[in-house]
Amino acid sequence: MNAPGEISMKNDDVLRVELEVFRREHRDLDDAIRALQDRGTADQLTLQRLKKKKLYLKDKIALIEDRLLPDITA
Repeated sequence: MNAPGEISMKNDDVLRVELEVFRREHRDLDDAIRALQDRGTADQLTLQRLKKKKLYLKDKIALIEDRLLPDITA
């Protein structure tokens, strides 16, 4: 994936597309984690990896949102 420094080099249109892709992937991971937990078929290592990737995506989403929606009170 992209390093945080690369976000500042992309234009807003590219960031909006990436934001939607990351949000979709985050939702998909959430659904997958829930399904595995409900069925009780997932091992803890698999769940841990999925959750870690989900947190990574959450951080990427936050970085992009901060870039696209600057703090007005600053």
